[in-house]
Amino acid sequence: MPRQLTLDIQPEQHPTLENFIAGDNAELVARLRALAQPKSFDAVYLWGPPGSGRTHLLRATLTEAEAAGRRAALIAAEAVSGELPCPPGSLLIVDDIDRLDEAAQIALFRAFNSARLAGLALLLSGPAAPLELALREDLRTRVGQALVYQIKPPSDEEKAAALRDQASQRGLRVEDEVIGYMLRHTARDLSSLMAVFDALDRASLERKRRVTVPLLKTMLGDLNPKQPPKAP
Repeated sequence: MPRQLTLDIQPEQHPTLENFIAGDNAELVARLRALAQPKSFDAVYLWGPPGSGRTHLLRATLTEAEAAGRRAALIAAEAVSGELPCPPGSLLIVDDIDRLDEAAQIALFRAFNSARLAGLALLLSGPAAPLELALREDLRTRVGQALVYQIKPPSDEEKAAALRDQASQRGLRVEDEVIGYMLRHTARDLSSLMAVFDALDRASLERKRRVTVPLLKTMLGDLNPKQPPKAP
């Protein structure tokens, strides 16, 4: 029986604003870079589906703020209680605000109300536009008044370039047909593609085989034994 591989190991690259594939999101990245600086008091809401890069951007902005000497906190919605850390002049980052419970929504609404006076910057994220969020009406209105950015997905050319860059960093020779097959036959969001590439790299080492389309097909078959990959 072939060894079952998993996609639970993500690329080790630490998320930064520099290594995010900006594409059509250049304005958003510039806004986040500015938000990370001390004395910037904007409220920004960014949204996109899972795999769109939301978490990367939040973590990267946190790192940017810390490097700039700004106090910052990144909090998952499930960890928010009735209080939020809002020291004056800091940057508060909250992920998945659609998952906030009632008490947490009230806490975030209060943070909005005191942000300007306290010199507090807010960076929030969710899976949908403000009007589609299942939140209290007063909080949804506040979110809608923030600077709202939809994360635009990278093009296939940008995804391919990112995969080639990963191959170069790892010293791997990866033919264009391998990348093309990945784009046609695996999940198309960049984080999933990177996870598949990571598993392919490990499969190449474990089996002592070059990275080729046949190896990729074998690996995908091991991952989904009941759903063998389609022929090209």
